[in-house]
Amino acid sequence: MYLLRHGESEFNVHFSRTRIDPGIEDPALTDTGRAQAAAAAEHLEGRSIRRVVASPYRRALQTAEIVAGRLGLPIEIEPLVRERCWFVCDVGTPTSRLRADWPAISFGDLAERWWPEGGENEEELSVRCTAFREKLDAAERWDDTVFVTHWAFIRGLTGMTVPNGTLLALDRSLAATIVHTSQS
Repeated sequence: MYLLRHGESEFNVHFSRTRIDPGIEDPALTDTGRAQAAAAAEHLEGRSIRRVVASPYRRALQTAEIVAGRLGLPIEIEPLVRERCWFVCDVGTPTSRLRADWPAISFGDLAERWWPEGGENEEELSVRCTAFREKLDAAERWDDTVFVTHWAFIRGLTGMTVPNGTLLALDRSLAATIVHTSQS
């Protein structure tokens, strides 16, 4: 299984420079972010990938589009791998708008408001990571899957903090190894 942190977003550019939340809701990828996604997709080519699963945030969906397009796969949605709702960028886009913007993706029974109201603390993130682990344990296979996700989710699941565009390989015990990092 692979975890891919989405490419650089408009939020990442501003926050990295100022350490101040710029107030951008559900930001899009930058040109650098699209290049990071393309580099990760290139790195995944030739591997036995059969599924691309993404968080419903715009930056993850845009990253997944690039990866899935390169691999010739559809995109599935998994809200458990979303970002920790902490900054304004973690206010999501309503599902009806996501469906209009990405008509080829099935958003299934994703609630219209799928991100938590009032934020999410570390304990709530931990509970979500545990639910994800349990879902993986119940799955027959998941080694052929790329999950396009976020900084805090990766940290909560693996203990690692990684830059945008980083691709991690995980084994059954969820031990993580960086297999590709995009240079920006």
